[in-house]
Amino acid sequence: MTSDPRITISTGTVQGSAEDGIRRFLGIPYAAAPFGANRFRAPQPPAPWNGVRSATAFGATAPQLPYPGAIGELLGSVRIDGDDILTVNVWAPDDAVAAPVVLWIHGGALERGTAALPLYDGSVFARAGIVFVSINYRLGAEGFSVLDDVPRNLGLRDVAAALEWVHREIGAFGGDAARITAMGESAGGALVAGLLAREDTRQMISGAIIESAPLEAQTLAKAGRVTAQMAKQLGIRSDRKSFAAVAPERLLEIRRQLSAGSSPLRGAPGFQFAIDEESLPRSPHEVIGEIDTPLLIGSNTDEYRLWLTPDALAGITELKLLVARLALRIPRRAVSAYRADWPQASPGEIAGQLLTDRMLRAPLSRLASTRKAPTYVYEFAWQSPVRDLRAAHGLELGFVFDRLGDDEALRMAGPEAPQELAAEMHAAWIRFIKTGDPGWPAFDAQRQTRLFDAETTTVVQRRATAMDLLP
Repeated sequence: MTSDPRITISTGTVQGSAEDGIRRFLGIPYAAAPFGANRFRAPQPPAPWNGVRSATAFGATAPQLPYPGAIGELLGSVRIDGDDILTVNVWAPDDAVAAPVVLWIHGGALERGTAALPLYDGSVFARAGIVFVSINYRLGAEGFSVLDDVPRNLGLRDVAAALEWVHREIGAFGGDAARITAMGESAGGALVAGLLAREDTRQMISGAIIESAPLEAQTLAKAGRVTAQMAKQLGIRSDRKSFAAVAPERLLEIRRQLSAGSSPLRGAPGFQFAIDEESLPRSPHEVIGEIDTPLLIGSNTDEYRLWLTPDALAGITELKLLVARLALRIPRRAVSAYRADWPQASPGEIAGQLLTDRMLRAPLSRLASTRKAPTYVYEFAWQSPVRDLRAAHGLELGFVFDRLGDDEALRMAGPEAPQELAAEMHAAWIRFIKTGDPGWPAFDAQRQTRLFDAETTTVVQRRATAMDLLP
């Protein structure tokens, strides 16, 4: 194989690179640049090109700001200037023929993140015989504003267009369009759930992996709160003409001002999916329980420790715990059950565990309990020594990608993270992608859950009784 492999797809010929038996094609447009006349409009088809297009560098990143404060010390960001932000990246084995495919969707609370992060390099999956695809999509106000005359859920529509591109074009890279696993973490996992909730995109997905993701879409009014807040701050109407007259950088700055000092327990509203007849008729948490797509889903034991620093946890008093309980509509007996399960925990740690389970673990457990299709549940429990993160949100990514030496993974897991656990977890994901079975019993009435820790085992889901008390 030459060092500059060429592949022809429906829009033209692309030239990538090859190394160690893996071909890599970066920055291929799956839709037109969403600026100018296309700003705040549904994704449009990419323009064909003549000649050979270079595919050796990532496309531009969606407008965003770096993570602030303590989170910014842990989570990196990449900025690549330009308008062509709706692009795909493909890693494929040299000898791929009808190989299984993964579509990776990055997280970032729907307003940060990029496929260009080194941690998301697809080579490790390609070495296992998988064609790995990653994408960028519109973020924040550009992708998830609720405007009077604008299609809803533009970022989700972008991801749907990317999936359509994969289904249409991946055969040219040696992938099997009938074996596409959609995989995402945090907001990326929510987008996977959104794809499963749509009848048109669900038909193109053979399996799904959802890591630490919220599963519920909101009413138009609730999803639109952040847009209304921004419009009020700017003194403009919530419509396309008004928002398109504001530069993306200005929208980012307004959002930064409004969200400054907020926290998961109390703060500014964030971007969310809106229930919408055209793009998302029903909330994913309602639909996924009814469909037959094999699913691997899970969360981390201490998700909240990414968002709440040790100082912030120490500042949560019994009074603040009470306020959080009332805000989250959690009954008093649930708090008592959590205290029984975590007898040494501080009020802040109890609040954090309630937040983790209310947002992530309890909904996924309820969903898994309703499904008749194969459903495999995991909990990532290995505790990082860094900043007392323990098993915080996002920590599992260095293990899933088997890239513990990457800077992003080192910042969260430290230099002594167990390579054996990374190899085991990555292998389980590979097995699921290839066979639909990661290697442990499916979730059933016993709530069997794979616990990934220094010693891996299959257990009956922990804190089940306490979680059953959550709304």
